[in-house]
Amino acid sequence: MNTTAAIERRPADLARAGFSALRLGRMHQVLGGHVERGELPGLVALVARHGEVHVEAFGTMTTQGGGAMDRDTIFRIASMTKPVSAAAAMILVEECRVRLDDPVDRFLPELANRGVLKRIGGPLDDTVPANRPVTLRDLLTLRMGIGHLMLPTNTYPIQQALKERGLLQGPPHPRTMPTPDEWMHGVGTLPLMYQPGERWMYDLGLDVLGVLIARASGQPLETFMRERLFEPLGMKDTGFHVPPEKHGRLPGCYYADPATGALAPYDEPGAMSEWSSPPPFPSAAGGLVSTADDYLAFCAMMINKGRHGSQRILSRPSVDVMTSDQLTPEQRTSAPIFFGDDNTWGFGMSVATRRSDLANVPGRFGWTGGLGTSAYTDPAEGVVGILLTQCLMSSPQAPEVFRDFWTCAYQAIDD
Repeated sequence: MNTTAAIERRPADLARAGFSALRLGRMHQVLGGHVERGELPGLVALVARHGEVHVEAFGTMTTQGGGAMDRDTIFRIASMTKPVSAAAAMILVEECRVRLDDPVDRFLPELANRGVLKRIGGPLDDTVPANRPVTLRDLLTLRMGIGHLMLPTNTYPIQQALKERGLLQGPPHPRTMPTPDEWMHGVGTLPLMYQPGERWMYDLGLDVLGVLIARASGQPLETFMRERLFEPLGMKDTGFHVPPEKHGRLPGCYYADPATGALAPYDEPGAMSEWSSPPPFPSAAGGLVSTADDYLAFCAMMINKGRHGSQRILSRPSVDVMTSDQLTPEQRTSAPIFFGDDNTWGFGMSVATRRSDLANVPGRFGWTGGLGTSAYTDPAEGVVGILLTQCLMSSPQAPEVFRDFWTCAYQAIDD
């Protein structure tokens, strides 16, 4: 496989930022090796600290070539959408258009008077009334009471119903989704699995959040995000689809064939992609496309406590609550493949609680995307790291290229 590399390396500037240019060379070698071995067609990696930025771009847009990866390549960022959606919701909280602990029934009447399954494997009509209404906090913390069970899809009737109605997206297929109102109606036909606030469940609550943001703002979700986040932050290549003039910058997307391990197409590049036209349902849980520099603008705003240059996008208290521990120990324990002893959940993102390796610094926040992306912001070290690939994750455990990227980013700190 042909490999190209685009590197921004300014040793004096990086040294002032507390990075070793020599040690960042290890990132170039290690990440390039993953591409050379054919594990993925290409990638873009970005590390920023104290205003200085280091970028690596390797490989090609597709397994057949089709142009080199570049700094402005547009990726399907999947669940890296979640922190952005949480920020959009907090804008509405600050404007007193929604409140964290008020019932969402005003904007989402489909969720009013919910029934809750008496037992998770029981029939859909064997329910008890919900102890209380679903709140915005429940959506942001993924504790609304319904979502993915990490079990085979047909284990319980509620899982079968969610699948039949197309309510749990899994790996996204934007063109197959219903409209937000149709989707929300489907959610409203089902009981909750658990009482509101009781259990952390991935990740239907963030898609419900997107419908809430649209209804509370009186604008389509993509319009509100563009006007209140993307345009103020200069995120010119971020949205829920890639317009025609940018199709040439959208690579193919792949998964590893379980039988052979070879990369097989998941989504086509450019104009043939499911992201090449506006989707019926803009997913606040996982629908955005973006670039490394666009997402850096969002992360930089967060590490600056809501400020972007002379503009204030969010207040410092909003950023503080978004990036603080919102789960009980029992709720973390009930989702061990996501948290363990080292991480918890804030609003729309993971938050590190214990220094368990080079990169897992207490207070570090962000999330990964199942289509092969990862971005975390570390206020303690002043580091933002973004890794963008186009290969689906095969399990909740981070693939080797993710782990190597974070190791390389943190071993380069030199102060």
